[in-house]
Amino acid sequence: MYFKKISAAIVLIGLASAGIFSYYIYSVMLVPNTNFNSKEAYIFVATNAIFSDVKADLEPLLKDIESFEVLAKQKKYINNIKAGRFLISKGMTNNDIINSIRSRNLPIKIAFNNQHSLAELANRISSQIEANNSDLLRVFSDPEFLEANGFTYENALAMYLPNSYEFFWNTSATTFRSRMLKEYNRFWNDKRLSKAKTIDLMPLEVMALAAIVHEESKQVSEQDRIAGVYMNRLKDGWPLQADPTLKFAAYQLPMYSNTVIKRVLNKHKSIVSPYNTYMYKGLPPGLIAMPDLSAIDAVLNYESHSYYYFAANAEKPGFHRFSNTLSGHNKNARAYQSYLNRKGIKK
Repeated sequence: MYFKKISAAIVLIGLASAGIFSYYIYSVMLVPNTNFNSKEAYIFVATNAIFSDVKADLEPLLKDIESFEVLAKQKKYINNIKAGRFLISKGMTNNDIINSIRSRNLPIKIAFNNQHSLAELANRISSQIEANNSDLLRVFSDPEFLEANGFTYENALAMYLPNSYEFFWNTSATTFRSRMLKEYNRFWNDKRLSKAKTIDLMPLEVMALAAIVHEESKQVSEQDRIAGVYMNRLKDGWPLQADPTLKFAAYQLPMYSNTVIKRVLNKHKSIVSPYNTYMYKGLPPGLIAMPDLSAIDAVLNYESHSYYYFAANAEKPGFHRFSNTLSGHNKNARAYQSYLNRKGIKK
């Protein structure tokens, strides 16, 4: 009888212990452990992060960080940290969270346009992925890479076609650059290469002219007409006389740093620079800005016409008036200059 009581007690203790253990496992693994009101949150785990970094990022999002740590140790996550961007959904359990952050790196959409230099581009990209701007600028400017792929520092911006792309957040600078080179080569398919050959320009020359066209006008509807003006000038051996190139040349000088040139003046035409297309014929040695894809295709499919001049249209801001004679152009230019004077824009 005594033995039966002992056995029963042992069984009860075992059952109680099993129950306590089961509850503990349940509370650690299967109880929702999020502590935010939105439907979802994200954490960004850096390359070479350690568990304490992940824990610090998760702590504001969880009700009980200790139970998370217990399970992370049990599942050997603490020694197997993965970099990336990870989703934490409201109501997730510790087990759900660990499964997410160790195997479900989510891509992000990054976008860029209207960058005027490699440095600007590096800053823009570094705000969207893990790679910092110094590393990005270094690989963008790498002379060996540029030479191996047919670029120079002056035209390297051409390789980065403005668009929206999908990347993992923990993309490195070199991986980003490699992807952009692939996108550039994909863009310059046989059809576009054939069109460039037809208009007697190399792809990088198309890009240089497209940058000017895009700086002249963001209106897609007239970009091919502006491109046609510049192609007429190139064919006939005229200087391009493109005001955006004067601005670019000026911005390289210390006296114009941190300034915005709103009105191109005669003094700008005397700046000695290969980008001064009033002083030197032909295309400048590189891009003055990042052209939109629309401007690139506008050059490749430029409008064939007899215009050699254009001036901003004071009656329709953002658009231009075109002329095939100097006298007609001067009339249009005077109208726009009068508009600037009325606005008090002197420089």
